[in-house]
Parts: sequence; C-alpha cells; structure tokens
Amino acid sequence: MPATIGFDNERYLEQQSAAILERVQDARQKLYLEFGGKLLQDCHAARVLPGFQPEVKVRLLQRLKDQAEVVLCIYAEDIEKKKMRADFGITYDTDALKTMDELREWDIAVRAVVITRFNNQPAAVAFKNKLERRGIRVYTHRATKGYPTDVETIVSPEGYGANPYIETDRPIVVVTGPGPGSGKLATCLSQLYHEHQRGQPASYAKFETFPIWDRPLNHEVNVAYEAATAELKDVNLIDHFHLEAYNQTAVNYNRDLEAFPLLRRIIERISGQPSRYKSPTDMGVNRVGFGIVDDAVCRAAARQEIIRRYFNYACEYAMGLVERDAVERVELLMRNLELRATDRRVVEPAQEAARQAQARGKGSHGFFCGAALELKDGRMVTGSNSPLLHAASSLVLNTVKLLADIPRAIHLLPPNVTRSLSHFKTNVLKGKVTSLDLEETLIALSISALMNPAAEAAIEHLKDLNGCNVHLTHIPSPGDATGLRKLGLNATSQPEFASKHLFAS
Repeated sequence: MPATIGFDNERYLEQQSAAILERVQDARQKLYLEFGGKLLQDCHAARVLPGFQPEVKVRLLQRLKDQAEVVLCIYAEDIEKKKMRADFGITYDTDALKTMDELREWDIAVRAVVITRFNNQPAAVAFKNKLERRGIRVYTHRATKGYPTDVETIVSPEGYGANPYIETDRPIVVVTGPGPGSGKLATCLSQLYHEHQRGQPASYAKFETFPIWDRPLNHEVNVAYEAATAELKDVNLIDHFHLEAYNQTAVNYNRDLEAFPLLRRIIERISGQPSRYKSPTDMGVNRVGFGIVDDAVCRAAARQEIIRRYFNYACEYAMGLVERDAVERVELLMRNLELRATDRRVVEPAQEAARQAQARGKGSHGFFCGAALELKDGRMVTGSNSPLLHAASSLVLNTVKLLADIPRAIHLLPPNVTRSLSHFKTNVLKGKVTSLDLEETLIALSISALMNPAAEAAIEHLKDLNGCNVHLTHIPSPGDATGLRKLGLNATSQPEFASKHLFAS
C-alpha cells in the first residue's frame, strides 16, 4: 500500500527549537544539552514516525548553529572492544569520525572529543593520537571517583574536579555520542561543576525523542522503543515524580527514573541551591508528540517496527550477540499487542519463494533461500538463491527489472561477467562459494551497464528501493547485509543460516 505521512518535520522543528531556546533564556546561563538517541540518521524514528526525516535533528542544530557547538563523547572500552553500530556496520570510533565529518558538512562546530572512563586502553590511546594529529582537540576523563553513591566525593576536586575543563564559547553545548553508555551525562555534570567553580552558572537538560512523554504508556510508538532497547532491559513507566509534582501523567523509562534522585542531588550539590527539576520528564526537551499529525499511521508503523526488532534480536541470538531474554522480551511485547511475525507483509512471500526454489531443486549447496520486497506502491517482488546468485541478489535484480519494465527473461548480468567473477572467487581467491552476494551483484551490474542498456536502465531504479521493506528466510551474508544497508532497505531475516560453513567471508 502507498506510504502515508504521520509526522510533520517543520512543526517539530519549530516546537523543539523554541523549547531549547526557552531553557537558555530561563536560565540566563550556558546550557549543556545531552542528546539522547541518535543525532544523525535516526532510522528508528523514521520507521516509527512515517515522514520523520532521519537528519531532522541536525537540521535543528543548524538552525541554532550560531548559538550551539558540539562536544562528542566516546567510551574508551567501546573503542577497545571495537563495538559496532549495527545500522551502519561500523565501529563506534569510526562512527565518531563519520559524525564529525557530517556535522562539519552541515556547518555545525565540533568543539572537542571526550574519551570517557579512560584508563590508557591501547586502542583508545591510538584513537586519541589519531585525532590530535588531525588537529582535533581531545580530552580524557577517568572514571568518576565516588560514583554513584558518594555525592560529596563526586562533587569535589577528587571527583568531577579531576577531569579537565572543556573550553566552550557558545550558550548551547550539545553533548552527544555514538551510543548508550558513552559518558554524555557524566561529561555534562563535570562541566557544570567546573562552570560553577569558575563562577559561571550553567544548567543541564536532555534532548529526548523516545519514549514520547505525552503519549500513553502502551502507545505502540513507546512500545517500539522498549523493543528497540530490549538488550538494555529498558522499560517504559509512569513518571511518578512528575505525577506527584504536577498531577500530570507522563511516560519515562526505568533508567531515567532510577537515576533521577541521585542526579538531582548532584545538581543541587554543584549549584548550592534546590534543583528547578521536579521530575526526569522536566529534564527532557521532547516535542516529538507535537509533530505527530496522524496517530493511526504512526501506531501501525510502530507495530511493524516491533516485529522487525523481534527478527533482529532472534538473529543476533543465533549469532551469539545477545542473550535469549532479549528475544523473549520482544515476544512478550508482541503478545501484548496480539502481533504475529507474519503480520510483516514480506515474511510469507519470502517463505513461499524458498519453498518454490526447493520444489524446483534450484538452490545453492543444498540450501534453499527466499527473499521478498514490498515496493512503496504495495507491489510484492520475490527472489530465491541459485548456484549463480544469493537470494538477496536475485530479489534486487527482479525488483529493478520490474521498475524499469524489463522482461524477466532478459539477463542484466552477461554470462561472461558472471563467469569471470565466479572464476575469480574460486580459482584466484580460493573461495568455497561461487554465487554472487548482493554487494558483488551491484558491482557486476555497474560493470554490465557499460555494455548492456538494460542494466544501465535498471541501475537508475536502485534509488527507488530506499526505505522499502525486505525479508529473507536466512541470515544474510556480510556482503548481502552491506548491500541491503547501502540501498537503504529495511531488512529482516529469520534466524537460520544459509550455509553449513561456520566462517562467512
């Protein structure tokens, strides 16, 4: 079915930027604004709020660029352990570099990088050296002495005072990082301590997106946030602090609620006066709810996102990346909303494509895999694996043929190109698998376009796949996953391996 808009970016930008500026004017002092969630490319928000532009937050910062600058935090152990951002397939330290490049392209000032909980980890030291040799200011913060129970030590020269002060010029300092646990909050509080020690009062607020505080606890968009953070065990709860203070129901999540009493004590200790915040919801700047223009559309999209998260966690469990309880948490959310895995429209067509491949006896090394893609106009396209192509490759070629009105019988990849690639993979690189994954197929398609007008026409339609839903009956190979990600496809897969080989290259 055609895509429907549920979110108005301009309304959101107007409301959120006004709310941020109000915090600065109220305090008449510097505002340290912690960015919760993703600053750039918030694909989760784009999926659950149809119409939400993944770059809308950076657009907001661009509106405030004369008043704002950015400090980027990264946890030293995330660098050391090469922690990955699954949505981009890159490590956190690489994502930090990518973020700085993109912010500069938007003409937004990046003041410094802070490596948090730094303990001379070799990879973190190398990362620090790399940045400094490129002219980027880097600070290191050790673990805060006394945290989390000894507030007197935390707010003292031994605690936050042991961290170097980050020099900033503008009234709004955005503190962001590549993922949860990056040390954003600790960096904000450390800066508050130093500002007050210098006689320069400053305040703190948190830029929030999810959960949406003024939507019901069981609203599908809020439930989708729980599904997205199942491995962190986040749970949406009624903010009892807010209810008690204002007799107003607000939704927040367990970690913020648990941390609030301590956070309030620390802020009061730093400032020497009662906190203006009576609840964790008070601390948040969150006007996402004002951007929702069609609640039913957003609810429906969020239901699909919950199913998508179920498949993702099931695959991550099969690969040993998460524990079983993450899958079970999302299964419980699905049961509460009476959702089934097959409510994702591309699931059953993908399974049927695999069955048909098995019936024809056309697979690869005895494995029969299917894939399905739903176009934005509701049409469904399928593909299956073969000795020549992975299922994802077959699916994408079939889809661009349909969009370019190319008959199925016409080959987009000339036999001499595929033969050459198969020879290269098996006889030169000594690989075990001859069939082409999606990344290889896209390269072969671009080569074929030089001699095949049909391939050239098909390539022009690849951009039309961005944002479409895809399902595979197996865990994609690294090359398939990279190709799907580069095409901007919202892909899910069943927790089945497409090969008996333990090593996938």
